[in-house]
Amino acid sequence: MQPELRAAPRQRLFCHLHAPPNLVRRHRYAPPRPAASTAGPSPFSLPRTRPGRNSPVRLVNADHSRSVLQLVGAALCWSLAGVLIKAVATTWPGMAVSGGRGAIAAVFLVLTNRGLKFTFSRDQLIGAIGYAACTVTFCTATTMTSAANAILIQYTAPVWVALFSASLLGERATRADWITIAVALGGMALFFKDSLALGHIAGDALALLSGISFGAMAVAMRRQKDGSPVESIILGNVLAFLIGLPWILPAPALPASGWAALLTLGVVQLGMSYWLYARAIKHVTALEAVLIPVIEPVLNPIWVLLFVGEQPTRWALAGGFIVVGAVTLRAAVAVRQRSRSQSGTG
Repeated sequence: MQPELRAAPRQRLFCHLHAPPNLVRRHRYAPPRPAASTAGPSPFSLPRTRPGRNSPVRLVNADHSRSVLQLVGAALCWSLAGVLIKAVATTWPGMAVSGGRGAIAAVFLVLTNRGLKFTFSRDQLIGAIGYAACTVTFCTATTMTSAANAILIQYTAPVWVALFSASLLGERATRADWITIAVALGGMALFFKDSLALGHIAGDALALLSGISFGAMAVAMRRQKDGSPVESIILGNVLAFLIGLPWILPAPALPASGWAALLTLGVVQLGMSYWLYARAIKHVTALEAVLIPVIEPVLNPIWVLLFVGEQPTRWALAGGFIVVGAVTLRAAVAVRQRSRSQSGTG
């Protein structure tokens, strides 16, 4: 799961955190009507003129198609976390992996973003701390439990966003929200049932803490009024590096394959995914912003299965199906309800 990149107005719970504004007006191309004629249509008449290259409808369609591909690319980048973390973790401990990834990602984000404004406000710092806690616990959890358990348990983050939003943002959870929370927690219980038998309880607990940290980070970023949340992400990556530094210094030297995996984690899995997402979110619908990122928790364990040979258990698959299904369905329904209410009032 990835953090919110722009401060957004308060929205209904379980809507995706990145409800994109319609920044581009959608115009329909209306060709000029021919002069009225009493004669019937000629069998040799030319077909209607298609929109030109620079017509509004073509520009909108091109922006939308490109943005959908960018959003898919961002989800693909996020899904590489499991297999890349496990590749580096053969030499470095999880805390060192998270620190190295954070340092590389921070440099990448500073170089690719202009006009950064570090205010060090309370919400900016809370967002940075939540982000650092989320990434550190997720990296460590991935080295201590299966990649499927780590990503799917972390995907319960919207549950914690709902709980934190009710107390900190004054957004009351609806009955449907509480039903979704109950179903997601029931699915999460299947992970811990499996962990008790396999001895992965510590890793699953860290994955749960990662989801809770993500919820705190998301709420803090939504409260920011004096800047873009990207500053919190950069500060969080720097903090993750400082936390992991005591494990990086005594760690053995990485082989070439380990450095390649670590650089890919920082530049592609965190940095490039942000770059793609920031550009895609402006021109996709809210429903697409909810459904397309579901690629991440689905593909993450698949890459690990293909390249590492780690196979998720049936309980993990069942729990993951329940968690991802409940959260995604509730988010999709909420987006539909909001769009209907807006069309009704408009």
